Amino acid sequence: MAESKGPLAGVRVVELAGIGPAPFCGMLLADLGADVVRVDRPGASGGQHDLLNRGKRSIAVDLKHERGAEAVLGLVEQADVLIEGLRPGVTERLGVGPEQCHQVNPALVYGRMTGWGQSGPLSATAGHDIDYISLTGMLHLIGRSGGPPQVPANLLGDFGGGALYLAVGVLAGVLEAKSTGRGQVVDAAIVDGAAHLGTMLFSFFASGGWSTERGTNLLDTGAPYYDVYETADGGHVSVGALEPQFYAALLDGLGLAGQVPDRDDAANWPELRERFATTFKQRTRDEWAEVFATTDACVAPVLSMAEAAHHPHLAERATLVERGGALQPAAAPRFSRTPSPAPGAVAAPGEHSAEIAREWQLPEQLLDSGAVIRT
Repeated sequence: MAESKGPLAGVRVVELAGIGPAPFCGMLLADLGADVVRVDRPGASGGQHDLLNRGKRSIAVDLKHERGAEAVLGLVEQADVLIEGLRPGVTERLGVGPEQCHQVNPALVYGRMTGWGQSGPLSATAGHDIDYISLTGMLHLIGRSGGPPQVPANLLGDFGGGALYLAVGVLAGVLEAKSTGRGQVVDAAIVDGAAHLGTMLFSFFASGGWSTERGTNLLDTGAPYYDVYETADGGHVSVGALEPQFYAALLDGLGLAGQVPDRDDAANWPELRERFATTFKQRTRDEWAEVFATTDACVAPVLSMAEAAHHPHLAERATLVERGGALQPAAAPRFSRTPSPAPGAVAAPGEHSAEIAREWQLPEQLLDSGAVIRT
């Protein structure tokens, strides 16, 4: 294998195949240069555009085979991190739980990704992103006044409160293990991470600065100067003119300077919203984008995923790139001395079984027995 690049070069990660946040965490670690080996089930399917698997290598292991757990433990013995997103107790039953893994590698950081966590009354029950953010209060606060909560795709729970917290957790665990020689279990629960993401809003709530009445607050479309408006062509622009100087630039761009009531009196907000909405409907989205392009008004066109790659700022930074025929985000964040490699290819399940078995020094008999599947 070519020498890895990026700030996590040399870090070895074993990922037990799953869906959603755990694979995203593995992708993030691979983006940053870690050697991520994904353990797939025999016969698993995987498309070339399954971007959560980019940059990883794949080994197919039959964990129901009598020597399947031995194969995974052989990888674990040389790994820094294992990540899994199965229900509590599943990996233990498969013979690759934390206790079994720490017997062969006491320094291993064992990352567990679940929605409800490893403990608590709901830990054994099913759920999805929308359920986890519901219980934390995060879904309740998203939406307009008088309307129902609005679902933020699965970005807030699965990926924000889940995968990113798992990544931070396992990297913190690796740092600690380097000094102590002892690994540990990282219990990354989406309910915990999603609630933690809301810390600033809980702070506002505790001080009386945030109402539980949705769509009436400064940052939830309650304020007319922090909202989204439709344009003449059916497009939309976002407005985030919170600070006074930015708000002044907004009024200048709209041609409303000196023509609207004081925004500091919330009683004026309905009139302000109506004036803004009427004015934005007079030009197209792209015309407004041009008006505000070089100002500090904090106004931006709302772009689709297909359009985003062509925006001059994102294009210059190569924020979105095309690899393997798929438009995808580049690695983030960026590093001055150890830049991350370009997004890697998506491996077919089991594509690297023989290569990984040889490189990680698994016994040849594991391939001959059928525990590790050659493809």
